[in-house]
Amino acid sequence: MIEADRMKDNLKAYVEQITEKSKGGMYICPLCGSGNGKNKTGAFSITPDGKNWKCFACGDGGDIFNLIGAVEGIRDYTEQLKRLSEIFGITPERSRTEKITAPKSERTENEQRENAKRSVREARDFANFYLQANKAIGQTDYFKKRGLSDEIINRFKLGYDVKNKCVIIPVTRTYYKARATEENAEHRFNIPKGAQTAIFNKKVLGHSEKQIFVAEGEIDALSIIEVGGEAIALGGVGNTNKLIEAVKESKPKKPLILALDNDEAGEKAADKLSEELTALNIPFYRVNPYGGYKDANEALINDRESFTKAVQEAAESEKEKYLRRSNAYYIQSFMDGIGKSADTSYIPTGFEKLDTVLDGGLFEGLYIIGAISSLGKTTLVMQMADQIAQQGKNALIFSLEMARNEIIAKSISRHTVQDILKNGGNIYSAKTTRGITTGERWKSYGDNEKRLISNAVVDYTKYAKNIYISEGIGNIGAEQVRQTVQEHITFTGNTPVAVIDYIQILAPYSERATDKQNIDKSVTELKRISRDFKMPVIGISSFNRSNYKGVVTMEAFKESGAIEYSSDVLIGLQLKGAGENDFDVTEAKRKSPRSVELVVLKNRNGRTGEKIDFEYYPMFNYFREL
Repeated sequence: MIEADRMKDNLKAYVEQITEKSKGGMYICPLCGSGNGKNKTGAFSITPDGKNWKCFACGDGGDIFNLIGAVEGIRDYTEQLKRLSEIFGITPERSRTEKITAPKSERTENEQRENAKRSVREARDFANFYLQANKAIGQTDYFKKRGLSDEIINRFKLGYDVKNKCVIIPVTRTYYKARATEENAEHRFNIPKGAQTAIFNKKVLGHSEKQIFVAEGEIDALSIIEVGGEAIALGGVGNTNKLIEAVKESKPKKPLILALDNDEAGEKAADKLSEELTALNIPFYRVNPYGGYKDANEALINDRESFTKAVQEAAESEKEKYLRRSNAYYIQSFMDGIGKSADTSYIPTGFEKLDTVLDGGLFEGLYIIGAISSLGKTTLVMQMADQIAQQGKNALIFSLEMARNEIIAKSISRHTVQDILKNGGNIYSAKTTRGITTGERWKSYGDNEKRLISNAVVDYTKYAKNIYISEGIGNIGAEQVRQTVQEHITFTGNTPVAVIDYIQILAPYSERATDKQNIDKSVTELKRISRDFKMPVIGISSFNRSNYKGVVTMEAFKESGAIEYSSDVLIGLQLKGAGENDFDVTEAKRKSPRSVELVVLKNRNGRTGEKIDFEYYPMFNYFREL
């Protein structure tokens, strides 16, 4: 029997077969390549007893079994011993009762891997071939012409097959790429017959602290590594599935950088990888560090300096994005924003007392206004939108219930009652919405009535150009609101006040989600819209039925906790006297005008608990502060 300790005595002989000594008496590390640098100072040493090794650069260490396992990718203890026996020309002896076996814990682990690794063990092992080819690398300048340094050549055991006059790029111990160096060679590119393709430099997945570039070819990956990046290679656009298998086994520590060739095939492969990585929730982003060149190696050969800079910038971009979250990066933009908003820091609602409570009017943020049915919440907000438009500001209304013509008619109706009140006439001479839209009634109108309506239309027309209405029939959701806001800003150059009438009938994000989940999602997105576009967003909300007779509270807002937590300002409308013992909601609604209180339930940047009294004329769609 050959004992493990006796085989360990061959460590120095094995090291000197696979690598060379560097300055200072140590060796060039066969794993990380330390010792190939500018100073040629190695960090790979053998202990005085000759049985253990350690690389102080990469941190790896162990005995001869650990080393051959790492160099040749052999994990099985028995296979390691068998391979060492082959290298040193020793035939293992076995006693009649004993077999060469790994320790029990290792044997159990190896048995679990046996089936999965069977095809690899049965494939031809090229480890010794790689060593011989690497030693003959001086007989070709192929890799030097490709811009690769001795450090990279030795680190990846790039070699030259003298007999077949081709360079060798090891990928695994059973698979390599061979490329003929003669221009007139019959086959420019070869792989071992029957070998399984694999990802080049796959071992860095799940281990590298650097961001990993995904290149198309092995030479491209080596080119990225040459200038300081870390990379793996697909080995061809047809091998995207190999990468997906690899990341399932070893999830990268940082987002992958997809940097395939600058051609149609590369774009299609990158598209496919993008979809599959997204489905696996593997972070990634796509870059082109090659400029106008086809691939990494072409960029390295033709413009090394620019290529080096592009690789560094791509690898550092995610880090920079994170570091730029520091407030130090935002001080100047913060000050610039104050300067730009000096003349338009807020938008008055047109209701004097409400504006005072809101510290001047509407600011960037999410405003939610709620009330029980028929209390005028939509009327109040539409009047507010008209008053904002009269100031020359844009109001963008998403009407999910009322048609455009009805909204216009309500505004004209409101102008008739304002005209009457202004001139001391009989309020009941004003016109309702139906009184304006029903053509049959016009036949019986006198000249004064027709003149009243005509004047109201003229008044409305003066600012109607500032009001934009998007009608919905269950097809407008928060995403559509975002898109429309973006279009409005793009086409008009103006940031509007957006009105959502009303939140509970926004199109759901998911048919499978509950009403509460969909409303919470919508409210959160409306908040993001207000933040992203730096604009006021007003959402109208219904109330729970349980709150119809009581005092308005935050809990009254229907089907959503997000309304309470995401809103910047939360306003409730209630009939005056609500909550009192003898309060009759039906009787209160019969009054004309109705006495309505506006209650500020939440004001993130101002006063809360304030109440403002209004007279509400439901027939004429008009609110007046008292």
